[in-house]
Amino acid sequence: MYTYQPHPDVTVFNDQAEIPGLGFLPVNAFLLHAAQPVVLDTGLGLPDRDFVETLSAVIDPADVRWIWLTHPDRDHTGGVYNLLDAAPNAKVVTTFAGVGILGTERPLPLDRVYLLNPGQVLDVGDRQLTGFRPPLFDNPATVGVYDNKSGACFSSDCFGGPLSSAEFASSDSIAAVPAEEVRGAQLLWASVDSPWVHGVDRTRFDASFEPLRRFDPTWIFSVHLPPVSDAFDTMLQTLRAAPDTPEFVGPDQAALEAMLASFEPV
Repeated sequence: MYTYQPHPDVTVFNDQAEIPGLGFLPVNAFLLHAAQPVVLDTGLGLPDRDFVETLSAVIDPADVRWIWLTHPDRDHTGGVYNLLDAAPNAKVVTTFAGVGILGTERPLPLDRVYLLNPGQVLDVGDRQLTGFRPPLFDNPATVGVYDNKSGACFSSDCFGGPLSSAEFASSDSIAAVPAEEVRGAQLLWASVDSPWVHGVDRTRFDASFEPLRRFDPTWIFSVHLPPVSDAFDTMLQTLRAAPDTPEFVGPDQAALEAMLASFEPV
C-alpha cells in the first residue's frame, strides 16, 4: 500500500486490484486531517493487507474519531473491524442499509454506529462534512462526502476507472494519466460498476449531478481513480455521456477456458 498526501488535509492510502482484460483499478482509502480525524474507507479485504498498520505510520489509530464507509463493499471495508479495535473512541458512519449489509459478515456494535443519510451533515470540530448520493454507484448504501473547509469531495466509486498500468493506478495526480485514457476508463467503469445507467431517465440522471454542482469541489477523491484537482467540469461532462456508451458484457465460460488453457503449467 502506497501512502501520499496530495492536499494538506488529506492523506491517501493507495492500493490496486488487477482486473484481467480491463486493467489496474486503484483502490484508495483516505485520512481527513480534521480536528476530529476521519478515516474514509479502509481498503481491500485481502489477507496480506494490514490497513491499521499502514494507517499507524500517519496517525495513532487511537486518535481516529470517525470511520466513514462510503459503502460496505469489501474493497472499502477491509480494515474496518481491526480499526474499530484500534480506535476505541471512533464511530462508523454509514446508513441503515449499510449496517444491515455489514451484519451479514460480522455485525457492527450499534453503540459504535452513526447513521447518516444523503443530505445530512456531520460536524467534525473544525469543519462540516455533508453526505450526498453520487450520480454513479453500485451499492444502495453509498454516501459520498463533501468537506466544506478543504473543498474536497470523496466520491466513493463515482469517477473511477481501471487504468492501463500499475504505475498510472498509483499516480498521485490524474494529470499523470493521458486525458483520453481517463475518459475511456471512466466510461468503461460506469458500464461495469453501474450497469443501470444504460436504462436511466436522462432528466433524472442529469438532476442527480446537482449536489455536486452546488458543492463545486476543488478536489475529487475517488476510491478508484488518482486524485483530481481543477478538472471538475471535465469529470461531470464525462459522466453525462455514460448512458450512451456500449453496455459492458463480461467474458463467458468459453473465454475463461481459453484463458486457462493459455497459462503456462507451474
